[in-house]
Amino acid sequence: MGDGSPAGNTIAERAGASTLTMWALVRMNRRLLTAVVLLCSFLAFVALSQLTPGLVREIARTQNGLRYLFSSLVGGIITGTAIVVTLNQLVLAQELGAVGDQRDRMTAAMDFRRDVENAVDMGTSPPEPHLFLAGLLGGIETQATELERAAANEPDRQFRQQVTEYVEGLTDDIRQVKPALEQSQFGTFELVWNALKFNYSLKISRARQIRDEHADDLSDATVESLDDTVEALSFFAPAREHFKTLYFQWELINLSRAILYSSVPALVVMAVMITAVDPSSVPGETLGVDNLVLLAGLGFTVGIAPFVVLTVYILRIVTVAKQTLAMGPFVLREAQSRERAE
Repeated sequence: MGDGSPAGNTIAERAGASTLTMWALVRMNRRLLTAVVLLCSFLAFVALSQLTPGLVREIARTQNGLRYLFSSLVGGIITGTAIVVTLNQLVLAQELGAVGDQRDRMTAAMDFRRDVENAVDMGTSPPEPHLFLAGLLGGIETQATELERAAANEPDRQFRQQVTEYVEGLTDDIRQVKPALEQSQFGTFELVWNALKFNYSLKISRARQIRDEHADDLSDATVESLDDTVEALSFFAPAREHFKTLYFQWELINLSRAILYSSVPALVVMAVMITAVDPSSVPGETLGVDNLVLLAGLGFTVGIAPFVVLTVYILRIVTVAKQTLAMGPFVLREAQSRERAE
């Protein structure tokens, strides 16, 4: 491991997934992904029905197939609405509390800001999340430069080379991530995405490894500079996790609203399909496909819309959560463990 910057700073690289797959899971607009999944579901319904032409109409005519299908979907939609209530309870549970609890939260937030400002000599930290993270990265870069300056006075050539490579890798990563963070806004996934590009855990581990290897031969000033760099890096972890948690709450609120907005039209459509649609009243074909199949496929697509909305939102949340389970210098992925050992 040369420069201390591990390969795999992006989620896709760390997860070992293809870029296209990871883009669909976390970066693609949730509404667009919902529309794509619903369209694919409709096409799959129609395509499968064509394997045995006339079967859908026969089942609908002789066995009340449409009524059974859409009655089941009504139950599923109502269950989905209950899930919304549960999700809202999860979000509200984080916000409700006595005045003492709220004061403790405020005090902890102010203490953390002051600790960051003191550690990286930031001055008054920005209140905006994206600028706060960008400013923290700027402070880490400054601290890394001071580390390199202190290491230049050490007689150990190997140590100087290790520090130079480490600082170069660290500053290169910061210069890639910081401009993107400055252009991000809270409430969009871009803030979380860009913050996740900075893989702080192995940078902390590498700095501590360098310190332990040479601690007995270093001056107090250099050891202190190494410790200050580790401390500055360690502040990025809770800051990122805090904003990630807030974003998850934001997404759960959006998810709740989207499910509610899609559930009411879906229930109306299901009611119409159950009570007003009779196979004999939907004759003919369109482009070689039975119109009853097209109507049933459209109703089915509308009926599963709340479930699809739930799926695409949760996919993003759980994918990001899986890739950021460990906070601090812990490596949970085999690929990064191999990289660290090199």
